[in-house]
Amino acid sequence: MSGWTRVRGASERQPRRRARLALGALSTALVAALVGACATEIPTTLPTTPSPSPSASASASASAAPAPAQCTNATQSYAPSGALPAPGAMPDGSTMAAIQARGRLIVGVSADTYLLGSRNPLTGTIEGFDIDLANAIGQAILGPNANVQLVVITAANRLPVLQDKSVDIVVRNMTMNCARWKDIGFSQVYYEAGQKVLVRKGSSFTDLASLAGHKVCAPKGTSSMDNLVKLAPQAIPVSSDNHTGCLVLFQQGDVDAITGDDTVLAGLAAQDPYAVVTDAPAFTKEPYGVGVNAAAVDLARFVNGVLEQMRADGRWTASYQKWLAPTLGEGTGQPAPTYGRS
Repeated sequence: MSGWTRVRGASERQPRRRARLALGALSTALVAALVGACATEIPTTLPTTPSPSPSASASASASAAPAPAQCTNATQSYAPSGALPAPGAMPDGSTMAAIQARGRLIVGVSADTYLLGSRNPLTGTIEGFDIDLANAIGQAILGPNANVQLVVITAANRLPVLQDKSVDIVVRNMTMNCARWKDIGFSQVYYEAGQKVLVRKGSSFTDLASLAGHKVCAPKGTSSMDNLVKLAPQAIPVSSDNHTGCLVLFQQGDVDAITGDDTVLAGLAAQDPYAVVTDAPAFTKEPYGVGVNAAAVDLARFVNGVLEQMRADGRWTASYQKWLAPTLGEGTGQPAPTYGRS
């Protein structure tokens, strides 16, 4: 957090427009540099893994996802299967045992969502609330100093990389909904966010409804964009690959507002002193879950066990206090789980 390079925006006053355009160009260059660094340091195309052993193949066949039942509660997940096994002693034939045999946990994350998952420009490491959770899951499987490979993905790629098994899990501020349950599985809710709007300080825009006829940015392939189109049909939707791209468009004056989860917008506002999240209440509920492959029910149960441990020993609260509380306040604590999915 300390040392983060603030990408300054511009006010609405015309004399500052040239400065805003210059800063927008600088932001664009910074984003390009970050993307280039991510592609170099953290491969998004993974090496081919060896063919599974006969026992592993049998396990995969036995754990194949059944035909999905009708979804009535998107936050309902799978109950943990008793006490967690000791790190490094995963049950034979389980998804966790395959990860243990490989020697690393592969996690899809963001590298440009400040406070949740973003690259520290001083250390080069990716850090944030989501990254703390990814590391906790890795340590629960592999032990201390676990090898957790962070693979930088876009919001639109969160489901595909789970479906093709390029990654083991996705921890990238992903909202649980019934449509996604058709394609992947989820842990219990690890954070309850809500969608809001970010505008320029002094703007007359107060909420989503006031943006009718104005350009509003949201990343493509996200529930934020779906909600924008559905709930504000008279606004002009503008898409970008991620919220950092939206921030560049905002600073260049190409859009009037950005919409997204309050956690994401808090990170953008922390980088731009001319941006503010409106006081209007969140207009959606965005429960975040850890994504897994649809067939990896045992892994979802395991992750839920890790989240229960983090609730009991205070690690979830400590991570929240470090990353999100300074901007979002004390909050309501770690969400209570809802189990019963079979």
